[in-house]
Amino acid sequence: MPPTLASLVQHSALKLTVRAGAGRLDTPVRWAHASELADPVPYMDGGELLLVTATNLDAEDPETMRRYVQRLAGAGVAGIGFAVGVTYEDIPDALVAAADESGLPLLEVPRRTPFIAISKAVSAAIAADQYRAVTAGFEAQRELTRAALAGDGPGELLTRLAAYVDGWAALYDTSGAVVAAAPDWAARRAARLTPDVERLRDRPAPASAVVGDTDDRVELQSLGTGRRTRGALAVGTGAALGTAERYAVHSAVALLTLTTARSRSLQGAEQRLGAAVLRMLLAGQPDHARAVAGDLYGGLLDAPFRLLIAEAFTPSAPSAPVATELLAETMEAAAARSGEALLMVPEGERVVVLAADGGAAVTACAAHAGTQDERPAHEPGKEEGDVVVGLSAPCGPIAVAAAYKQAEQALSVARRRGRALVEHEELAAGSVLPLLADDAVRAFADGMLRPLYEHDAKGRGDLVASLQAWLSRHGQWDAAAADLGVHRHTLRYRMRRVEEILGRSLDDPDVRMELWLALKTTAASSGTQ
Repeated sequence: MPPTLASLVQHSALKLTVRAGAGRLDTPVRWAHASELADPVPYMDGGELLLVTATNLDAEDPETMRRYVQRLAGAGVAGIGFAVGVTYEDIPDALVAAADESGLPLLEVPRRTPFIAISKAVSAAIAADQYRAVTAGFEAQRELTRAALAGDGPGELLTRLAAYVDGWAALYDTSGAVVAAAPDWAARRAARLTPDVERLRDRPAPASAVVGDTDDRVELQSLGTGRRTRGALAVGTGAALGTAERYAVHSAVALLTLTTARSRSLQGAEQRLGAAVLRMLLAGQPDHARAVAGDLYGGLLDAPFRLLIAEAFTPSAPSAPVATELLAETMEAAAARSGEALLMVPEGERVVVLAADGGAAVTACAAHAGTQDERPAHEPGKEEGDVVVGLSAPCGPIAVAAAYKQAEQALSVARRRGRALVEHEELAAGSVLPLLADDAVRAFADGMLRPLYEHDAKGRGDLVASLQAWLSRHGQWDAAAADLGVHRHTLRYRMRRVEEILGRSLDDPDVRMELWLALKTTAASSGTQ
């Protein structure tokens, strides 16, 4: 504890006497300072014991003393030490009354006690308190280091930290989810701070923030040394942290950051192993892949899984690596919380992932994509910071090559449609028509049908509508003519004109297919479909 007015009064060598403000002697003293200025407030920082002899003060004037004491109390001065037997033989009644009125402690300093003795006593007490704090901080650091090296995860470290600060502690992953908390009841409290952790995550590391109120004060500290945070630590206490407690918190941040860095190195080795497993699966060697996967990925290959390919919406943008890293970290965190195996392999600007079908990682990926799609299209940086994901159908080890193709096809469609995520099942169960929304397809359709549209524009007949009616009726003359309200001979004549203008035979099924798709494409682009 820092020195207080009470500890100075109890100092046998100083012989101080309390003349006013006895109820506030527990006030901490940050320094002892002598000043004979009539208004020393501009030079005060708060927490000082002001030592005076009243050389330049009319200490017997009640109004002067009232203003003087009120100014000192408003500036946060801890108390006044008045030396008797110098300017005044006793402390004037006006000063005692003013101190009583303001509740500001007033100490009588005997003539035989020099001000320097009080300053030395305060300085020695402060130094001793700082030494105790540093010593306690080092001891806490040793205890926390032992907990971190125990290899049982962050739980024991958080338990010791919470006990040391007489509060609670929680660890968050990169997504803002609570990984561990101590005591157990703190997990619910910590979960309510996820929005604050997410805001902290967006700031360069190291970053910190204080949230909550005086009864539940929470300090948030980011973890990581790079441009992006790798998690966060929350420490909840009933009051501001002291010096020793702050040493402990800083030690915990350093240890958790080192643990995170070590985990990233281990993850790099796992990714290299995962890349080897993926290459074997793509090469059609599932048995060899299982042998290499071992316990790390073997469980993943024993059940249906999905293959997904993710890349940045704008691959060449500076934020492209961040976009894919954020998705990868979100999936990793979800898999870690649920105990799932996750095979993740960077592939240039892409990330290829094998994840359990219906598992937490795939669900987290879908939620991440859903959040992205829900944002307004005009939001700044929407394209640069976003990802597109193609997701295969559920598969097993023998079908990974086919799943890779499925994911690539879904990724291509997702990019073309401006979607964050497309599943391959959507392509198989849906219509081919949305795939026609492509600039190259539209250009082909416009070029193919342009001669017919130009013919109709000159008032020479309705060849486009006739062609569409005939194709929709599968070449049935009577039915198509009835739809158009013309004689079948008129329709036959028009179809011959179509063949002449296009230079292609309608007897060719490929020609009929191309014309039908061209008609559907132009109808979709004009909004008449």
